[in-house]
Amino acid sequence: MNDVNLDSSAPRIVPHLWFDKEAGEAAQFYTSVFPESDITSRVTLGDTPSGDSEIVSFTIWGRPFMAISAGPLFKFNPAISFMVNFDPSRESRAREQLDEVWDKLSEGGVPLMPLGEYPFSARFGWIRDKYGVTWQLMLTNPEGEPRPTIIPALMFTGENAGRAEEARALYLSVFERSRPGQLQRYGPGMAPDREGTVMFSDFMAENTWLTAMDSAHNHGFTFNEAISLLVRCETQAQIDRYWEQLSVVPEAEQCGWLKDKFGVSWQIAPAVMDEMLAGGTPEQIERVTAAFMKMKKFDIAKLEQAYRG
Repeated sequence: MNDVNLDSSAPRIVPHLWFDKEAGEAAQFYTSVFPESDITSRVTLGDTPSGDSEIVSFTIWGRPFMAISAGPLFKFNPAISFMVNFDPSRESRAREQLDEVWDKLSEGGVPLMPLGEYPFSARFGWIRDKYGVTWQLMLTNPEGEPRPTIIPALMFTGENAGRAEEARALYLSVFERSRPGQLQRYGPGMAPDREGTVMFSDFMAENTWLTAMDSAHNHGFTFNEAISLLVRCETQAQIDRYWEQLSVVPEAEQCGWLKDKFGVSWQIAPAVMDEMLAGGTPEQIERVTAAFMKMKKFDIAKLEQAYRG
């Protein structure tokens, strides 16, 4: 099996959601809530530490996502949420679409910021859905530089508050196909947020737009493994470099997972694994699973050897 040649313009960082048992159910829900959404593959991995684990790949408004059912180990929180841009320059019914999506996410959900008008948007709301995943729905200013429909949003809180700019600089320096975007700072009199820290920023890493902001309020949450960011790599050299530059928590290194200096969880994985797991026979999937369960950093050659048998 040869390296997968990824579309040079496609986003290569995929949000990964960890559920107890609801990955398939949640994917069905999200693809019913958002336009241009679909489930692309489902595969069950046997004999993992969590027993049989289902992995679901799906798109939300054209944006790739993955989810896994692997036990009640982690709980979603707003440290990583998803900003959804309803852009009137792209969609004639942007405002109506925003309201429709809000209504669907409200079924069993809890508003964190009520849907309404804010200084930064004529229509905005932040909501936690019935599974605990949080969404920021925004009517985008059509005069601004276009952004994708869905962007992972990182909030730096607690001991991380005030480090969003540092994280942004790290990610811009580490990842290929990267560039900065907006950067807006808190001004005076905005306590507890410190003047000069990041009120909002965005940037591109591996063709994927991300946002980052500081919040010094007492939120009581920070980054965890419930939402990780999976980087689809083309080569072993890419995997090696990202692993070396990001991983700082040795005990978190497992099956391609690592934690960076801010506690953000990343999965550094070969893109060819998508093909192995989605298109392999049960025997091939079993061999690949057995191989990667023994790994910390992924070894493409050994995974391909296991796939071939």
